[in-house]
Amino acid sequence: MHKRCTWCGTDPLYVDYHDNEWGIPTFNDARLFEMLVLEGAQAGLAWITVLRKREGYRELFDDFDANRIARYTDRKLEKLLLDPRIIRNRLKVDSAVTNAQAFLAVQKEFGSFDAYVWSFVGGEPIVNRWKRMKDVPATNVVSDTLSKDLKKRGFRFVGSTIIYAYMQAIGMVNDHLVDCFARSRKSTAS
Repeated sequence: MHKRCTWCGTDPLYVDYHDNEWGIPTFNDARLFEMLVLEGAQAGLAWITVLRKREGYRELFDDFDANRIARYTDRKLEKLLLDPRIIRNRLKVDSAVTNAQAFLAVQKEFGSFDAYVWSFVGGEPIVNRWKRMKDVPATNVVSDTLSKDLKKRGFRFVGSTIIYAYMQAIGMVNDHLVDCFARSRKSTAS
């Protein structure tokens, strides 16, 4: 029996996400965009809600192809808002298009989104040594700075708390507790 961070509980979907994704550095632009959209969709909701709708998002949002999403029409957005397989919040759905356009602009400027986003931590994850979940912060200086820069570039649903959760999700910060078995995982998520 592995010792895990307590936040994932026992739900198999949550446990799988904790064990195989959360806190593992990823540099794949498609995955980075997927997590940005999903973290924005999560605002105000439990992460398990998003995980349960993830496959619906993948199907309805063209497997998070930023090039395609950037060209979504109002008609396409109206159709998305009718589908219960995603979180049907107009602002969140609209932000996926806005964020896809901003994402493509960052890729053009920096060569890749991963080059841009990972530059905020010097290309290496921040590895914290928390003993209790209550010690894990909701934001840090890096999430504040990255959030501010993303907003300046036109991204939406990228407040510091959302961006800190994003940084945890993509492994820019490793907040696995010191006694969690997954803490030492170093492989890159695809």
